[in-house]
Amino acid sequence: MSETSCSFLIEKEFQDGQVESVSAGLSPSYKDNGALMAFRGIPISELKNHGILQVLTAETNGWQPGVVSAEMLRAQEEWEVVDTIHPDIESGVSSQQPGQFISFNEALEHFQTVDLSSFKKRIQPTIQRTGLAALRHCLFGPPKLHQGLQEERDLVLTIAQCGLDSQNPTHGRVLQTIYKKLTGSKFDCALHGDHWEDLGFQGANPATDLRGTGFLALLHLLYLVMDSKTLLMAQEILRLSHHHIQQFPFCLMSVNITRIAIQALREECLSRECNRRRKVIPVVNSFYAATFLHLARMWRTQHNTILDSGFVLKELGIEPRALRSIGKRSTAELNPQPAPAFLVWDYSRAFMHGSR
Repeated sequence: MSETSCSFLIEKEFQDGQVESVSAGLSPSYKDNGALMAFRGIPISELKNHGILQVLTAETNGWQPGVVSAEMLRAQEEWEVVDTIHPDIESGVSSQQPGQFISFNEALEHFQTVDLSSFKKRIQPTIQRTGLAALRHCLFGPPKLHQGLQEERDLVLTIAQCGLDSQNPTHGRVLQTIYKKLTGSKFDCALHGDHWEDLGFQGANPATDLRGTGFLALLHLLYLVMDSKTLLMAQEILRLSHHHIQQFPFCLMSVNITRIAIQALREECLSRECNRRRKVIPVVNSFYAATFLHLARMWRTQHNTILDSGFVLKELGIEPRALRSIGKRSTAELNPQPAPAFLVWDYSRAFMHGSR
């Protein structure tokens, strides 16, 4: 474009008043054509000393802006929102800062302090037997749980009646901790999404897989990942679950093992060790971990596939006596090589004394 055409465009803009907002702070001498022609004749090196550039580069407190358009205000508001965006819980994203894990005891304390009376009404603490079954259980079955431990047992069974509430911050932290511990991620994830299928849930919402076990299934997973020894075990089992032939849904299998633990508790298979240790929850946790380890050992050594899952779970949970014997085999390694120390974790002491 020639200098003449450029001059014509500049002059036309001034004449039509299209740069009125820019020149609002200038003296009238710059608004006429004579001043414009004089402006054209100034060398570039001298422009910095000219009045028009001094006005344009003046400090904020010396410049009075003209009328700001609605578009400019809207753009400014949108820009200011960028730094203040927070995750939306309703969309399934946790509002917790990354890295804030929750311990098993902290999660358990949450359930110890909230009102669970409506859930407690649903529990059946022990198996109701009649006739010969009741007589046989009385004569040859395990001892009854001490009365002082029944409240703790009822709490375990009550938690199994509680569902996952994605609006509850504690529930969200439990999910986030499980995800980050198993995957090694340093960032929070959405509470709903396909990434949960990668960990072995059936769908994008973990809550749909907790039927029959409730939040107890998630507490068991939390227990597994928050201890350094059992975390390594969990990660090893997770790798096995991703095997190209022997793959299985890790979290769904864990839920089924929690169901077996609930059965063992109600069958009073764990009562003797609970009475000995004067605790219920640690015994149930150890039984869960031992059963998961035993299943993984069976799965690897017997070369099981997903088609065998029903048979394997049935073998684990069909007979109460078999439930008590799992701990005897829980020290077996996940592979035929000498097992690392974390895989030779003897859970049998948690519930096997005097069970013979």
